[in-house]
Amino acid sequence: MSSKYIVRQPIKDPEGIILGYEILYHGENQAFTVENPQAKEFASADTIYSFLTQNSTTTLRGSLNFMTFTTTLLMKKTPRLFDQSELVIQINDSVIIHPLSMHFVNQFAKDGYKIAVNEFQFAPRYLALLDSIDYIKVNIEATPDAALHNIIDVAHSMQKKCIITNISTEEEYRKAVLLKADGLQGSYVAEQMTTRVHSSAYLQSSFFRLMVAVTRDEPDVDEIEQLISMDASLTYNLLKVANSAYFALRNRATTVHQAIMTLGLGQLKQWIYLLSASVSTESAEVGTEEFLKRSFMRASFCKELMKYAKNIPISPAEAYLMGMFSTLNHLVDAPLEEILEELPVSDVVRAALTKKEGRCGKLYELLLSYEAANWNAITALAEELGIPNQILTNVYFNCMENVNVIWEQLSSTAAGLEPEGAEPAPAN
Repeated sequence: MSSKYIVRQPIKDPEGIILGYEILYHGENQAFTVENPQAKEFASADTIYSFLTQNSTTTLRGSLNFMTFTTTLLMKKTPRLFDQSELVIQINDSVIIHPLSMHFVNQFAKDGYKIAVNEFQFAPRYLALLDSIDYIKVNIEATPDAALHNIIDVAHSMQKKCIITNISTEEEYRKAVLLKADGLQGSYVAEQMTTRVHSSAYLQSSFFRLMVAVTRDEPDVDEIEQLISMDASLTYNLLKVANSAYFALRNRATTVHQAIMTLGLGQLKQWIYLLSASVSTESAEVGTEEFLKRSFMRASFCKELMKYAKNIPISPAEAYLMGMFSTLNHLVDAPLEEILEELPVSDVVRAALTKKEGRCGKLYELLLSYEAANWNAITALAEELGIPNQILTNVYFNCMENVNVIWEQLSSTAAGLEPEGAEPAPAN
């Protein structure tokens, strides 16, 4: 059986702010490519339509989604699964040259949907579309520099936004920024962090929620553990404190739960109060939330994959921390190797994160490959780990939905929440 995967890849502006996500699809019939015979396109379109019907109301809500639609998907009126404010309809050359497709595209445009053209070219059929489209997407690897410059100039002269895709190196990234592209996309862009923050800069929503949880008359340890576990910086600092000389024990704390038990609720409160003295509403820098969410997503994905992976020499809790800590070098101003030296992680986890070694390294590579939509690597690594490839997309989107739901709760809490009954934070 061939593999079917669906992945979200971020599209960012030159400042690193996310503009939206492209939904990338890979399946046995490759419906999103030009070369497929019509019969295979129908079969693959059914797979995509089924997935979107089940998932569009949850994981794909609340963001701008760029999706490539074939003629079959347009005829199925698949875009109607999305609100106009949440969808950009992308079309390839196969749609442009189809005698019926453009009728559907124009109708969706009249209904208020944004339209994007993939792999834009200076050809009559593309130029004739300029009045009807909102985004022009250009492949940096397949377009000469002079043509790139001209396409962006034409786009801007007609008030169209231009997105440069397939950016896989720093050189290509810098080139796209210099060309003044409106959007940047590709494996290199997805990995770029907009800013490196100090370890005391915690996301306000989760921090205030934690303040409330620890100041209740009867604190819920499970709730406290969950809140800390969602934040890579909090988890890192808690484990560091729990394993400091002051709390030195024969056995080191290796999980959030163990660290909470080591400190005790009294000391945990004092630790959080101390943090509150250094956290202000202005302290969260641009990009912090994005990468705290990424660390939580990676942690959840690694933990869930442990249910299927074979012969992984760590526990699900350790797999969770491996995913969580994979972003620490972007959240704490230090190299990852140096950060991990201060944490009680196992040698196999350390080797996985720094060198991608061993079975844990393969699990980490699978996570990175899925994020980058590296289809061949996903299939090979899943088979090597004994993970059925047909479950990957569902696991990925279930984790994403879980992260999004929790984040909405945290954000709504932060909007109007003051920690009730909390003692004043120490002045120093």
